[in-house]
Amino acid sequence: MVIDDLDALLARARQLIADGRRAVLGIAGPPGGGKSTLAEMVVAALGDVAALVPMDGFHLAQPELVRLGRRDRMGAPDTFDAAGYAALLARLRARDDEVVYAPAFRREIEEPIAGAIAVPAGVPLVVTEGNYLLLWDAVRPLLDEAWFVEMDEDTRLQWLIQRHIEFGKAPDEARAWVMRSDQANAAVVAATRDRADVVVRLAI
Repeated sequence: MVIDDLDALLARARQLIADGRRAVLGIAGPPGGGKSTLAEMVVAALGDVAALVPMDGFHLAQPELVRLGRRDRMGAPDTFDAAGYAALLARLRARDDEVVYAPAFRREIEEPIAGAIAVPAGVPLVVTEGNYLLLWDAVRPLLDEAWFVEMDEDTRLQWLIQRHIEFGKAPDEARAWVMRSDQANAAVVAATRDRADVVVRLAI
């Protein structure tokens, strides 16, 4: 199913929590593809009933990436703590704790920060977004619904290069990183598209 209307997406999100249970909505897509923007729009529109918990908080720390020899591939699937992310989603779904704290990723320092996001038990919808939600077998069953975000490829690449520039890379370095590393990751993500419940095409 392809949806290109934000109101229709919001209606689907509200339906996930219509029975009062906590639900987890996953939003996946390639790097720079608009998934973070869409997730933020959904949470802002839904207000207090939704909380945003990005996958990027589970980036491995820089010293560990260096130790593993993966620093130049930061953003690839094996540069995240996938098992830790799945464990957090399971804990959030259980809704047993008064508050669950999740990590956040800070692009300005390229490091995850533990305990940066508080999710109270009273929040019925957790929205999580990231590249590999549909790749990791331990994660997909923890999502009540999964959306895959697509956008025009030229626009996506421009956004992605600009983001790298804004966070400190020179223009040539930013473009080289995107075409070497981010595009390789985008190909991995694209292969997971069919595992989504909905494909989203929005001009965002």
